[in-house]
Amino acid sequence: MDVYEAVDTRRAVRGFTRDHVPKEVLERVLSAASRAPSGANLQPWHTYVLTGERLDELKKRAVARASAGDPGDKPEYDMYPPNLKSPYQERRWAAAEQRYTALGIPREDRTARHKAVTANWSCFGAPAALFCYIDRDMGPAQWADVGMYMQTIMLLLRAEGLHSCPQMAWSVYHGTVAEIVSPSESLMLFCGMSVGHADPVRPCVRVARAPLNETVTFLD
Repeated sequence: MDVYEAVDTRRAVRGFTRDHVPKEVLERVLSAASRAPSGANLQPWHTYVLTGERLDELKKRAVARASAGDPGDKPEYDMYPPNLKSPYQERRWAAAEQRYTALGIPREDRTARHKAVTANWSCFGAPAALFCYIDRDMGPAQWADVGMYMQTIMLLLRAEGLHSCPQMAWSVYHGTVAEIVSPSESLMLFCGMSVGHADPVRPCVRVARAPLNETVTFLD
């Protein structure tokens, strides 16, 4: 699989099979991803990999909180600006509408929408998950580095025939994740990532992207 195909076929999968993901594959991906760029080679990421009983326990605890209506732990960062302006708000709404339409969930069915959101904390059935932390002392540039690292992981997973779903949703229950992985207090959870084989029978949607002239300006 070449780089263009990996980029084109990468998507946030929200339905996985239980097929095992070998540890050696994850080690190979994460070893290669360490070559992701970072300013001054700080490599400001720390990743925990969960499978098996540890992941099952985390899913159990997080899903129980979500199902009980627990709004989550005190946020450690803003997922989005509080007053998201145009065109970003419209893109966010459109993406959500495309996903729920693919699932056959109408706007007014709040119960079904809540159930769909709660699936985040079961990792959508994935048998493996990564949890990426960043040192609390790091700034915006290092957060960008972590984003490049995560993207590198996702593309390498595609090269291995695997899919993924990056999930900031895990930061909602960062305390529960910490109970399982026991991170240093100097670290902050940025996001989780579900990893596995896409379930071919689950509905999927290829969320639209803005046309190039909305996001790129060529100057001669």
